[in-house]
Amino acid sequence: MPIKLSPGVSEREPDTRRLAAESLAEGDATGWFEKLYAEAAAGTAEVPWDVPAPSRHLAAWAQHRDLDGHGRRALVVGCGLGRDAEFLAGLGFAVTAFDISATAVRTARQRHPGSAVSYVVADLLDPPAAWRGGYDLVLESNNVQALPADVRARAIANVGPLVAPGGTLLVLAAAATGSPDGPPWPLSRAEIDAFGRGTPGGAALQTVSVEHIADGGETLVARWRAEFRAAG
Repeated sequence: MPIKLSPGVSEREPDTRRLAAESLAEGDATGWFEKLYAEAAAGTAEVPWDVPAPSRHLAAWAQHRDLDGHGRRALVVGCGLGRDAEFLAGLGFAVTAFDISATAVRTARQRHPGSAVSYVVADLLDPPAAWRGGYDLVLESNNVQALPADVRARAIANVGPLVAPGGTLLVLAAAATGSPDGPPWPLSRAEIDAFGRGTPGGAALQTVSVEHIADGGETLVARWRAEFRAAG
């Protein structure tokens, strides 16, 4: 039986579900990212989120705040092919952008020759200790939603500690999708709130706003956009 796709979903979207299912069956929660980017590089799959513009929800948030990154550091979690990282660099931020997929990082560097963004391979489930408390803006956009429930809490707990004192965490995530199958797997409000909860030995972040956006755009029916602030 053919897979019925929701309006706006790429015909190649099932590639993500196939690869995710294969990785999860092997007990590997994140290995499908590299497989997807590698297949895309070989021309046998498409990355559904590979679009030229930055996330419109990030762009609208930045415009509303007249965001100026000069003299400030930003970290982009799960940067993929670099669209959001390059956008933040264009606002003046010194940007570090990481992805667990070495192919994604290599492709991002190739696509943006001469970029000021530092693209690196790293794992959100085990981020470098040196990054802790190091960034004035941390962007988590659409990564945790691609993780299964058994590792999601660990990933969420690793994001907040990356924010510098006085810094901001912006979370963009699926609140509902056009398909019952994942990825993405929508985040609950409790999971969104958990980004600001802090970790043992670490301070909690203050919730600035949590928006439930009915028009999620792209493949999402609804989206969360949440802003948190670190004391300092």
